[in-house]
Amino acid sequence: MLDKAPNGRVSELLATLDQALSAGDVERALDLFQTDCYWRDLVAFTWNIKTMEGKDQVRAMLEARLAETRPTNWKIADGEDSTEADGITESWIQFETAVARGFGHLRLKDGRIWTLLTTMVELKGFEEPQGFDRPMGAKHGADRNRKTWKEEREQEAAELGITKQPYCLIIGGGQGGIALAARLRQLSVPTIVIEKNERPGDSWRKRYKSLCLHDPVWYDHLPYLPFPANWPVFSPKDKIGDWLEMYTKVMELNYWRKTTCKKATYDETAGEWTVVVERDGQEIVLKPKQLVLATGMSAKPNMPKFEGMELFKGDQHHSSQHPGPDAYKGKKAVVIGSNNSAHDICAALWEAGADVTMVQRSSTHIVKSDSLMEIGLGPLYSEQAVRSGMTTEKADLIFASLPYKILHEFQIPIYNAIRERDADFYKRLEAAGFMLDFGDDDSGLFMKYLRRGSGYYIDVGASELVANGSIKLKSGVDVQRLTEHAVILTDGTQLPADLVVYATGYGSMNGWAAELISKEVADKVGKCWGLGSNTRKDPGPWEGEQRNMWKPTQQPGLWFHGGNLHQSRHYSQFLSLQLKARMEGIPTPVYGLQQVHHLG
Repeated sequence: MLDKAPNGRVSELLATLDQALSAGDVERALDLFQTDCYWRDLVAFTWNIKTMEGKDQVRAMLEARLAETRPTNWKIADGEDSTEADGITESWIQFETAVARGFGHLRLKDGRIWTLLTTMVELKGFEEPQGFDRPMGAKHGADRNRKTWKEEREQEAAELGITKQPYCLIIGGGQGGIALAARLRQLSVPTIVIEKNERPGDSWRKRYKSLCLHDPVWYDHLPYLPFPANWPVFSPKDKIGDWLEMYTKVMELNYWRKTTCKKATYDETAGEWTVVVERDGQEIVLKPKQLVLATGMSAKPNMPKFEGMELFKGDQHHSSQHPGPDAYKGKKAVVIGSNNSAHDICAALWEAGADVTMVQRSSTHIVKSDSLMEIGLGPLYSEQAVRSGMTTEKADLIFASLPYKILHEFQIPIYNAIRERDADFYKRLEAAGFMLDFGDDDSGLFMKYLRRGSGYYIDVGASELVANGSIKLKSGVDVQRLTEHAVILTDGTQLPADLVVYATGYGSMNGWAAELISKEVADKVGKCWGLGSNTRKDPGPWEGEQRNMWKPTQQPGLWFHGGNLHQSRHYSQFLSLQLKARMEGIPTPVYGLQQVHHLG
């Protein structure tokens, strides 16, 4: 390549790629890739969320999908410039396929493609009505049969699910279900969200009173409607609850509150679900084509079974049912667990005047919130990032552009820096007997979250209480049994208790499929979450993407949507486009449908 400037090099490579792919010349296209290349595709080529690792996998995908995808017009994204640092050239790119417009990110190493991210932005002919195409709202002119906006909304709400069937039914009206429903609304996909609670946001409001988001505000925006500039960095649970309730109203979602799903069955011949729900005491049968379980990563409590639980005379409950500390002043509390919820609950109980002991059964990764914000998230999600021109959309795509296979290599230096910065903090925790880890390969919080969704605490104050002994600690032990007034540990320690909180985490989301549909369907789709990294609680083989999340599953018409606010925002775009394409009859042949290796 003759042009040495980054823009020239990238433009020349994209022109060659465009020519090769347009001609169906897979080998010529492959010559533009590094041997150790990665192509991560979010729906645009594969109608899946799929990472191709190495030339052989890229070749196989292109041979299977190139003729139908027909990608063209590869170029540097409008208004963007390529950059170069440390021998890596990076560029935002855009392209088209036969049915969609795409956007992506490219990294070149030694003049060839090292990482390539391709994402579907919109389906041609089914663009979201925004910008110059936004709806008028008001209807000018004279019409004796004119309906107001309010009357039209009331009619829609009265008919959908009663005389008109939704195309998509979302079970779970938390952040995930709400974000996806907002995207589907903009794509004119008739959708109902059902939620068992009385109000949107109650899944936050009903948790323990000290709960707040441990992620900073820049990481947590919802689609279309970001938090205002004066929103607090860490959102208290009730404030988040109110925001979600407001969001469902202004985004005009068909949100059925006080509604539970009783049973769902799939008719393979008709290609539709029969879903029995109970709404305000009335049984209603819905017939959606697509069923999305947006029941949340933290919705199926893992309630342990210990000998003697039935004998215990005090209060005992899972952390998801913890009412808060107010009733336990002067009482003896034992919290089983040492991750986020356990720390939050222990700290709140200590503040309320309880005598609290944390039982740590296995090691936990701790990272101070300030350190995580400054070193871990700062370059992408912070006020400094915003002021330097970083948008939420670009931050999401930069994070998405790093293949999971090598993401840990980028994370290890971050957590090494954090470990060095907070060395005294970690030393004092270990001196108190706390068992620390930084993940199986020292890659820290994000990889633990992606691999297993547990095993960490973002410290907002509770760790200091553990370090100084205010929160008592028993580590490296488990519960042997309960008596009427105590918890007996495996080392023989007897902990007098008026309250036992089981902060023991949550099960795989396919547990909801087992409960609402059948165990056969749950086993058919298999475990949700995890990458197959062969690390603790994330068994191999390597899968390269989150199991079953936001993409087609082995059960036609069944989808899983969840994760934190960032993932709910980011992946709702790609799930909504998959659902819209199916509604409009656009062919969606799935490349690389995930195989099932683990049942849950």
